[in-house]
Amino acid sequence: MDNIKAIERSIITNFRKPLWRRFIKGIQDYELIEPGDKIAVCISGGKDSMLLAKLLQELQRHGKFHFDLEFICMDPGYNPANRKLIEENAEKLGIPIQFYESDIFNVVHGIEKNPCYLCARMRRGFLYNRAQELGCNKIALGHHYDDVIETILMGMLYSGKIETMMPKLHSTNFEGMELIRPMYLIREADIIHWKDYNKLQFIQCACRFTEGCASCGGTGKGSKRAEIKQLIRDLTKVSPYIEKNIFRSVENVNLDTVIAYKQHGEKHSFLDTYENNKQAAGDE
Repeated sequence: MDNIKAIERSIITNFRKPLWRRFIKGIQDYELIEPGDKIAVCISGGKDSMLLAKLLQELQRHGKFHFDLEFICMDPGYNPANRKLIEENAEKLGIPIQFYESDIFNVVHGIEKNPCYLCARMRRGFLYNRAQELGCNKIALGHHYDDVIETILMGMLYSGKIETMMPKLHSTNFEGMELIRPMYLIREADIIHWKDYNKLQFIQCACRFTEGCASCGGTGKGSKRAEIKQLIRDLTKVSPYIEKNIFRSVENVNLDTVIAYKQHGEKHSFLDTYENNKQAAGDE
């Protein structure tokens, strides 16, 4: 119990500025949590989702309004070592996780085209369904600031589109459900610092079918996201503002200087309003 209190206290004291304040700012700026919400916190067993659980627990205890939490972990077919580590960490951190079994890893195993995408979609659907059964109106995921900027660049460089990982979304398949990302403004380096400060060890990758798996210390080298991480690191050596500017790029979109864009599935071209915008034009 004393160790749990020390870990919780570190969030509010030692890591108040990089973790707690950014967590609160994200919730307030993006209006992620409202009075009476019942939120399913989705636990994967990694550092991000475990910290998310602790942040939400602290907010529930010390916040200005009431909301409820459920902590759910879908076991898609973890190997025994991973499952044990998640259970041990949940007890060590005082997180009352509810485990639910599925066979998603077995279903995805052997699929050659986009198995990771399919696995993620199936897991997300399972979590939505379980959360709805528990009476929740929101699910919370542990994506952070670095995930956001990496997603922006991945879309541009590998898919030829400008889009970002949104701080909240309405579910298209589960009526009345929302997805929220409360750690949207928190840097991954600060999460790692918190983990190391408290001498915590989490699984790194839950997938049974990748070489970089879980506690064996895999790094995910060779993935597109790993390539983007390295690219951002290299660019940051040139300018310390690179990461902030990538993030801000999707906040400062000027539709007057965009060739085409999509909204609600419908494509729009600058030609649609070109003749009507003569007075607004300026020589470049």
